[in-house]
Amino acid sequence: MALTEKQIRILQVAEKLFAEKGFDGTSIRNIAKEAKINIAMVSYYFGSKEKMLESLIYFRTSDLKIQLENIMREEITPLEKINKLIELYIARITKNKCIYRIMHFELSAKRAIDIKAFTDVKKSNLDSLEKIIHEGQEKGIFNKDINIAMIPPTIMGTFFHFQMSRPFYEELFGLKTEADFDNYVKNELTNHIKKTIKALLLYES
Repeated sequence: MALTEKQIRILQVAEKLFAEKGFDGTSIRNIAKEAKINIAMVSYYFGSKEKMLESLIYFRTSDLKIQLENIMREEITPLEKINKLIELYIARITKNKCIYRIMHFELSAKRAIDIKAFTDVKKSNLDSLEKIIHEGQEKGIFNKDINIAMIPPTIMGTFFHFQMSRPFYEELFGLKTEADFDNYVKNELTNHIKKTIKALLLYES
């Protein structure tokens, strides 16, 4: 999807407002005013607020499939691929906090908007994960009894719980700065998630 600089600017403004006010709490008029652009141009570029959110998701996740395919082609063990996949997930969510906060909220809400972009991203992620796990099962490394569809919510659920309980964990672990928090996520939290997923995948000794 090729976007102009003006379209990208509109999407960046929409992302900020959706994250701050929620999808329902943000209007096309709000976005146009913040982006300093005529409201008619916003509608011309994207048609509707739903289509704008769909474009935003594709814009922020368009290179994810390529990154996952690169991991799958590496000459490393299936477990190492899983670990790299976890690192990629956490790094991307940390970098693009706003869009993942929007996606997480919209998908978990009872009134979640039925936008194809949501399911496309999730299906693509799950397809890559399934290929890696099946490779590990064929090599006798991974347990045959694995609920693959529950692996992503285990990863994401742990991450989002940590983020939503940030003040508690900042005090508990003495994380005084933004850098302290980000480093803890990148190292300790990511390693904890890796160990959790490893325990679910490997045969019990």
